[in-house]
Amino acid sequence: MTGLTRREAWLSALAVFGVALVARALFAGQVVFPKPEDTAYYVGVARNLVEGRGLVSDALWSYATPPLVFPRPAFEVWLPLPTFLAAIPMLVLGPTLAAAQVMSVLVGAVVPVLAWRLAADVAAERGMSPVRARTLALGTGLTSAVYLPLVLHSALPDSTMLFAALALGACLLMTRVLADPRGARLTDPRMIGIGLLMGLAALTRNEAAWLAVTWVALVAVTRGLDRATKLRLIGVVGVVAALVFAPWALRNWSAFGSPLPGQAVTNAFSVSGFDIFAWNDPPTLSRYLAVGPARLIEMRVEGLTHNLVNVLLLPGFPLSAVGLLALPWVARGRAVRPVVAVTLMTFLVTSLVFPVATTWGTFLHAAGPGQVLIVLSALLALDAVLLSLARRMAWTKDVSWLGATTGVAASLLFSVVLLAGFASGSRDTARLYDELGARMAAVGRPLAEPGIRLMSNFPIWVAETQRTSTLALPDEPPEDVLHLAATFPGTKYLILTSPESAHWPTDLETAQPGAECFAPIDLGAYAGTGADPLGTTTVYEIGCPGGAS
Repeated sequence: MTGLTRREAWLSALAVFGVALVARALFAGQVVFPKPEDTAYYVGVARNLVEGRGLVSDALWSYATPPLVFPRPAFEVWLPLPTFLAAIPMLVLGPTLAAAQVMSVLVGAVVPVLAWRLAADVAAERGMSPVRARTLALGTGLTSAVYLPLVLHSALPDSTMLFAALALGACLLMTRVLADPRGARLTDPRMIGIGLLMGLAALTRNEAAWLAVTWVALVAVTRGLDRATKLRLIGVVGVVAALVFAPWALRNWSAFGSPLPGQAVTNAFSVSGFDIFAWNDPPTLSRYLAVGPARLIEMRVEGLTHNLVNVLLLPGFPLSAVGLLALPWVARGRAVRPVVAVTLMTFLVTSLVFPVATTWGTFLHAAGPGQVLIVLSALLALDAVLLSLARRMAWTKDVSWLGATTGVAASLLFSVVLLAGFASGSRDTARLYDELGARMAAVGRPLAEPGIRLMSNFPIWVAETQRTSTLALPDEPPEDVLHLAATFPGTKYLILTSPESAHWPTDLETAQPGAECFAPIDLGAYAGTGADPLGTTTVYEIGCPGGAS
């Protein structure tokens, strides 16, 4: 970094890591339940692995990929690396959420260090003075250390921060190799590093494909390279990445009949977020096109708006607004080109190809590199404004520290205020499922009774809290749900919590065919103080009068 000795650089990186680690550990300690459901999935599979059951889940939350069995082979859609990392501390500390959070907190604390390094590269590329360069790098690292979206997902053992760390690391190495591509040898550790990070990213999220596309594109447009050099640069990285991913591809082939994660095409044809739970009415091309051109366009507008506003703007506001406005100016630099390319491709593909699925989290969990880019963009904009003001006012002292301080202070304030709400929500959800199990046992209908299966609109949470096989409730009429229950004998109870689907509980209230087969269970009155933790939760016994199904 410009103006820093190696010792000073290490001390700066350690300072950023330390602040980030403390912030994430403090918040993670307040999160007592794995929210959202995908977090519970990663943690649950890790627990099953540590307990000797293998790489399986007790939740059957998607019916698009066979085999449809219990226990379900894990990761028919998602990828396993977050679970493998979560399982490591579980082996020592026990199979708990707190143990699983250890690795997510550590990985999450690395991301601000990578943000610091990226900002240092940008400062060097722009020829900033030593003071401004140090301020920009430290400001970006420390702001990222307390930036709400990055802190939030560091407390959740899922794919979000792991993908961010791997993608940013690969992008930083890409710029270094491309700065002197002629000197890259077959055994160049930087090229091997890109391949390793890319392969590990492919074991984390499918969006790793855009890392590969970015590398190929950047090599292709680099001037002054002959064909052999370009093929070497692409080939070495590709072979290493493929070797890292190959064992998992073989496992997928054995478990699901395909070496690649499934359901991508199915998800692209979704017309509702609930289509991921479809049973008798799965997404198809004809069904997708039947909604008409106007709705198809509207879905893409909704996807773009969701990804821009709900994912990138609101969680990091107000700093994110500054960063997004300045991004076209910042994105032209060579140092950020790989991060810009990966972020832009991920944003556009999830918004335009998977416009419905992305409103349920597709871009959210791959947005880490973009969040770092926004922080860097915002601090660069603040630095430019202060520099311009200093020149106009003829100030003699450097005031670039004001921009960094503003970024850190604004992010810290919003994180402290808003993250408490998420932690409170995790405690409420934990109480809900504790109370549900206790009340069902009290009325003589224990949910963990041997030989029975459950069904729910939150199948992963039910499966993980009640430790029993649970089916996802499709957003389909009662007759279709009865067909699903009959396909899996022993399915006895339907647990409906905060329902939002079109059919449930509307079809029961309007006595649609098959509604008579769902009898609500009286769970009794809440014996505690305050509001009932079950809220709108209702449990139905599945079984038609006279034994008909």
